Amino acid sequence: MTIPALPSYAMPTADEVAANRVDWCIDPNRAVLLIHDMQDYFIDKYDRTQAPIPALIQAIGELRRAADLAGIPVVYTAQPTDQPDSDRALLNDFWGPGLPGAPEQVNVVDGLTPADHDTVLTKWRYSAFQRSPLRQMMSDQGRDQLIITGVYAHIGCMASALEAFMQDVQPFFIVDALADFSREEHLMAINYVARRCGVSLDRHTALAAIGQPASHSAPDTLGWLRQEVAPLIEQSPEDIDPDDNLLFMGLDSMRMMTLAEQLTRQGRPVSFMALAENPTLNDWVALLDAA
Repeated sequence: MTIPALPSYAMPTADEVAANRVDWCIDPNRAVLLIHDMQDYFIDKYDRTQAPIPALIQAIGELRRAADLAGIPVVYTAQPTDQPDSDRALLNDFWGPGLPGAPEQVNVVDGLTPADHDTVLTKWRYSAFQRSPLRQMMSDQGRDQLIITGVYAHIGCMASALEAFMQDVQPFFIVDALADFSREEHLMAINYVARRCGVSLDRHTALAAIGQPASHSAPDTLGWLRQEVAPLIEQSPEDIDPDDNLLFMGLDSMRMMTLAEQLTRQGRPVSFMALAENPTLNDWVALLDAA
């Protein structure tokens, strides 16, 4: 048994998160950024050209750059290619050989390569705290907050959040800087953290707390829109003609309204009516560039 091929899905948004039970706020002087298991082995389970992967890598990249500017330590977890059965243990029963069966996929994905001053922890179990010096490192630096990003939200990321809580570290789960086996499991994980052990928030809120503005668009607005819209109409991004009427292709009003709300939160205010009256990607590019 191994990790299956994973479906594309629309990245959850902050308005889908259950109300956080606590009002903790990220403090750059107390926080550590965790980039969890963003290795080729795990990301290659998806179609990298489709949501949520392009948005995931962009969001983590923004947080990583902001952390550097704010002096927040960045910690990566990465599984090794050498995992004797005595070390891998019960993981074999659930997931097979893992990375030892695909050593060529050990690297962190392009665009998120660790810098020389970052810490890369060897990952042995779901939680980043297990068999690692993470808690001691944080204690030595006087830090007791963990900003969690990466894959997979309902497995290692959620386990790390729960163990952080149990070790008196405040976990912050970044809704749109995580990915999972499915949208349903992604939502389950972010809602569990919000209700039981931490704070779930989007990257824009996190960046504001860190003191850095978010990048409100991908370099290619049309390409970014294709990535966002494709899973909503169950099409491949490259199959969407910029002049196609998206309503005729199956984009319903509820999904369009959610997209309008997401864009507005990103600092590109556009109304649902404006999108509905001009339902092509080319029209939306013009609207967003103007916004």
